[in-house]
Amino acid sequence: MTEAVAGESFLLGCISCKKREEVSASTTVDWFFKPEGEDNFTQFNGRLKWEGTDSSDVQIGAIMIHNVTFNDTGTYRCTFERVLDVPHERDTEHVTINKDVELSVVAVANRELTAVISEIMMYVLIVGLQLWMIGVLIYCYKKVYAEREAYEARRAMRHPSLLRDSKDKDNCDGVHLE
Repeated sequence: MTEAVAGESFLLGCISCKKREEVSASTTVDWFFKPEGEDNFTQFNGRLKWEGTDSSDVQIGAIMIHNVTFNDTGTYRCTFERVLDVPHERDTEHVTINKDVELSVVAVANRELTAVISEIMMYVLIVGLQLWMIGVLIYCYKKVYAEREAYEARRAMRHPSLLRDSKDKDNCDGVHLE
């Protein structure tokens, strides 16, 4: 189920992947529309702009519906008709692929639950990563400080005179007090 907003444009997408074993082919794409509550599809004309593309592996049969109205609610059928050119044979092979898209037209865009959950998860992840980085920084600073203290203690044990010199560094006028 897809939602479009009344009065705006909407891109109806239809994708068909070509199989690797398929040979070259000519393809046509047709769109049909079955209004909500009706039984038959009709060809859909007017207010449309072709947005499809064709590559070696994927065909996109997208159409843009301009100025969507509530009457556009219903089922859209995208039909890919491929005529395969089979080498060394006189016959061609036909492949038909149908894809249905249910469209509902609303007055105001609704935020889907998945979009809201994704946004919340993104913020939780960002905050979590920032907290983790702060924790890593604190851990590293504590480790560096502890290593420095241990180094100073080992140094003082080996050279007690250095301990006295380091205490004298606090005396700004250079006078040694003993």
